[in-house]
Amino acid sequence: MRPERISWTPPPASPDQPPVDLRRILRLFVPYRGRLALVALLVGASALVSVASPFLLREILDTAIPEGRTGLLGLLALGMIAIAVLTAVLGVLQTRISTTVGQRVMHDLRTSVYARLQRMSLAFFTRTRTGEVQSRIAHDIGGMQSTVTSTATSLVSNLTAVVATVVAMLALDWRLTVVSLLMLPVFVRISRRVGRERERITTRRQKQLAVMAATVTESLSVSGILLGRTMGRSDSLTRSFAEESERLVELEIRAGTAGRWRMAVIGIVMTAMPALLYWSAGLALQHGGTPVSLGTLVAFVTLQQGLFRPTVSLLTTFVELRTSLALFRRIFEYLDLPVDITEPAEPVPLERVRGEIRFEEVSFAYDPEQPRPTLDGVGITVRAGASLAVVGATGSGKSTLGHLVPRLYDVTGGRVTLDGVDVRELSFETLARAVGVVSQETYLFHASVADNLRFARPEATDEEIVAAARTAQIHDHIAALPDGYDTLVGERGHRFSGGEKQRLALARTILRDPPVLVLDEATSALDTRTEHAVQQAIDALAAGRTTITIAHRLSTVREADEIVVLDGGRVVERGTHPELVALGGRYEALVRGDERAGTPASS
Repeated sequence: MRPERISWTPPPASPDQPPVDLRRILRLFVPYRGRLALVALLVGASALVSVASPFLLREILDTAIPEGRTGLLGLLALGMIAIAVLTAVLGVLQTRISTTVGQRVMHDLRTSVYARLQRMSLAFFTRTRTGEVQSRIAHDIGGMQSTVTSTATSLVSNLTAVVATVVAMLALDWRLTVVSLLMLPVFVRISRRVGRERERITTRRQKQLAVMAATVTESLSVSGILLGRTMGRSDSLTRSFAEESERLVELEIRAGTAGRWRMAVIGIVMTAMPALLYWSAGLALQHGGTPVSLGTLVAFVTLQQGLFRPTVSLLTTFVELRTSLALFRRIFEYLDLPVDITEPAEPVPLERVRGEIRFEEVSFAYDPEQPRPTLDGVGITVRAGASLAVVGATGSGKSTLGHLVPRLYDVTGGRVTLDGVDVRELSFETLARAVGVVSQETYLFHASVADNLRFARPEATDEEIVAAARTAQIHDHIAALPDGYDTLVGERGHRFSGGEKQRLALARTILRDPPVLVLDEATSALDTRTEHAVQQAIDALAAGRTTITIAHRLSTVREADEIVVLDGGRVVERGTHPELVALGGRYEALVRGDERAGTPASS
């Protein structure tokens, strides 16, 4: 079999991407409309104040200096200084308010995306790379920071400044104003083309950033490092990452330089505009036109130069807005993800959970188009307080059946009930309180032992945590650690062995005290001695609870009240351990297989 080079190249950007609804973007700012109105007032005041300065300059040049009126000259000079101070103060205030609004919008977006992802089914996360999810929250929303914090204010501010300046220029001389604005339509067209180009590049760049984030998350995790080194692929992974980084470099260069020459031409023309104005005024005077006073000409050039900054900034803002549309599109893609598993509008209350579980003709398929369902017509009843073991070959649907009880997936046919109520009619809180799950893969946070245990019940006291650890038979080990319950468990709990992590998971579940317990191959990855210790903890946890055990090793299920054998998603045998062994069917074959592997199922 020919080995393939590892590649994380993102899919090409689709040319038919739907446009982003600008009204939807504007709705993000609706909760802060009061503050934005205040910003608009400050912007308007700042624009009106700033255009007054050239008129004062005209009076200085045409009246105060020629007529030697020093008193008037002093007043006009003080007025120009006051205008500069007032403009600066207004600018600081509007920046403070607009930045606050922008950061609140960023917070709302981050929280909305995170909340949406929390509502997604387990199926979404099994087909989506972790780094891709992280990139949407970190890079895409982070990339919009300048847009939501300053671009909106910049747009209003510069637009107001342009309008006020043009009005002031018309008041001074309409002919020079026409000359100044001749090239404006061309500039707008150029900026629109640059904006479209940068939007396309930004879409590709963000996808590449997501690919790199996924690569880092997967290959630089503890498990990824172990796999890379033990397989001798560290150098290969480094080369692959370098190739992805090289692709990002190319996209970053293109994003940084796209349209720069076009925007530079606009800057050159705007900078050269005073020379054109002087030339136009000279031609008008030479051909007998109405002369323009020195003060008016200097004041007009000052206004025109004042027009240059907001005009170029406005054109640049339009480019940045087009660029940010790619980011908004990626965020809205996540906000618009369909939620497969939803909470009922009027959930059925369960005051006291007894713990009876029924699978009523349950069918389930991960993909509607798969040739045969993963589960097909499964009917099982587990009495309150009883124990059920589900066994079968790999791929028979055991774990899937266990996932249906806490509603990690929804059935595609039939129903699962808790105390006679369809689990789809219960609130998520009720279901989480009623059903506890301990799986083969134990997840621990990079936090202290106490914090990991308290995650199950934040209000738990230290005494309750210790009691849960004692029941799970892990207290003595924790107490022997230098920092005891304050010991950091390490990334994904790698400071602890498999059996120790499993007992920590059991202690966490004990704190929740659920009446129904689902054990999904909780001891399958452990050696026989560790399995025995964990099994003792499981027995203590399962006492008095409805327990569904998904088992690979049959040594853990022989005492179950009922054992169900799955094959191809169907129940093919059921009974107690002695009954099924005497039957001489599938279960008996599994028992013999266990005995050959050295893990006897009976004594």
